[in-house]
Formats: sequence, structure tokens, C-alpha cells
Amino acid sequence: MNIILGIGTILPFPFYYWLWTYPGTWVSICGKTRNPSMVMAQVSHFLKFLQILSLVATATYPWSWPPPLYFFPLFIFGQFLNFRERHKQREGMRDSWQREEIEGRGKEYLRREVCLRVVQGREKGRDGKDGVYQLLGESGIYYGVRFGKNIPWVTEFPFGYIRDPQYVGSIMSLLACLPWVPFQYIFLWILGYVLMILVESKENSATRAKPIP
Repeated sequence: MNIILGIGTILPFPFYYWLWTYPGTWVSICGKTRNPSMVMAQVSHFLKFLQILSLVATATYPWSWPPPLYFFPLFIFGQFLNFRERHKQREGMRDSWQREEIEGRGKEYLRREVCLRVVQGREKGRDGKDGVYQLLGESGIYYGVRFGKNIPWVTEFPFGYIRDPQYVGSIMSLLACLPWVPFQYIFLWILGYVLMILVESKENSATRAKPIP
């Protein structure tokens, strides 16, 4: 295994772990004028680009086609789960950090402009069940709960039926790439997802960040 490519394959996960564990530090770094979820998203996109680039660099060429039959159900269903998440993100017209400003313009404007998006999350609480959160805009997937957001509970498919659906979808899509990418790199990436599932499953509301007044 190439050490540099291996590090690149797991590059985002230490960042995610740090933010989940020490959200208050990130909120302080972002300050009053910047949305910590938005800044996290920008950094995450860059790290994800390097991560994908590392994985592509390990692929064998030329790519064989057609791939094994297992490629199609894994990739299609994996992308379906991810599409559900991206679709909800597109519906989020405004970020929750701007909610007060939007509400000040009237209920009709709020109804037209704001749609809720569903994101992965897990917390012991209502009826003792695991579930997912529903947020406004970007803050949903990018740890808004850890940065001090109030999060309604939802069970919309697939989030109420499949635990950690976006992670499951991503893992399925990665497994679909096995015909071209060496197993050890796929395994490293999946291991990162599994570790984050474990970390995020132990969310403690007492350790959430307090928004800067």
C-alpha cells in the first residue's frame, strides 16, 4: 500500500472526529460572523476532493467493462440513498442560522422559501428510539446539532428505516468500485465511516457548543 494514498483515503475523518468531539473550539474559530456548518462544508468539500483523488490514483487501468453483476445493485441503491440526502439539501433554501431573518419577512415568505432537509443523526431520547434529525439548509449534515442547533425529529424514508442511511449508501457505492480499486483502500475508507458511525452514535447533548452571542 502507498502510504501517501492511504493517508489521503482517510483524510477527512480526523477532521470530522475533532469537530464532533470539540465543537465549541470550531464555533470559536468561526466567530460571530461565520456559520460553522458552512465553513465545515467548505473544508469538507476540499478534503473530500483530495480523498477521491487518492482513491482514483489507486485504480487499475484500463477499466474493465461490463463490471461484475454486483456492481449495479450496490451502486444504484447506494446512490439512491445519497440522492435522497442531496435532494433534501437542494430543498433547503435557507440556512437555520438565517431563520430569524426569514421569519421576520412573514409566514408566506417562510413557507415558500424554506423546506426542511433530513440528515443523519442519532440521539437517545424520544420514546427511547434512534432516529434522524431534520434541519434547515446546510447545517443539517454538517454537524449543526453539535454547534448548538435545535433539531426536530423525523423518520422519513429511508432515514426512519435504515440506520445511518447516507453512510450505508456511501459504503455500498465504495464496494461497487472493487473491480477497479484495490481492496485495502476501499477497506480504509469504509473503516473511516464505521468509526464515525460509532463516534456519532454517542452524541451527548451536554457537550454541544454554545453559539456565540
